Amino acid sequence: MRDARGIRAVNVLGVVLAAGAGTRFGGPKALARGDDGTPWLHRVVAALFDAGCDRVLVALGAESDAARMLVPAGAESLVVDRWSVGLAATMRAVLAHAVATDADAVLIAPVDVPDLPAAVCRRVVAAGSQDPPAALARAVFGGETGHPAIVGRLHWSAVTAQLSGDRGAGGYLTAHGALAVECADLWDGRDIDAPV
Repeated sequence: MRDARGIRAVNVLGVVLAAGAGTRFGGPKALARGDDGTPWLHRVVAALFDAGCDRVLVALGAESDAARMLVPAGAESLVVDRWSVGLAATMRAVLAHAVATDADAVLIAPVDVPDLPAAVCRRVVAAGSQDPPAALARAVFGGETGHPAIVGRLHWSAVTAQLSGDRGAGGYLTAHGALAVECADLWDGRDIDAPV
């Protein structure tokens, strides 16, 4: 991540979680598009890049061949072999990939928040910028937990150890007192679980 002068400030790897089958939605959300035809993947990846992430990784699973075609230029894709086991498998694959990078932290957002503003991402990153490898913060909207979340490198092995089934990092964030970053002034925090 770079500051206004282009100087490297915080090295954050943006992550889009888009591996699920989207059972309630009626199909993989990685393939979803807005009313204007723009893939949700493009919109969430753009928010992470616009927030200053130097790199963005898209985790794919269900219908990964078709979904990979929608990953925008400049973003990387990671096909998660065991995505059907649940969110934990996707998070494990993402964090294993992140360990091999020089990122200080990961900024994680699911694909089903296509209206996510870059301003929300920037605020969450700023909350963890004092000590990026130790960062642990997530957006809240009117006190309700939302997305994205930032998780510093010092937490990755512990997060990986507690992952199971269809649970992601949320339990770890709660148990370890992740900083709640209020963002209701910037967005409503709504994710999309059903076709609109």
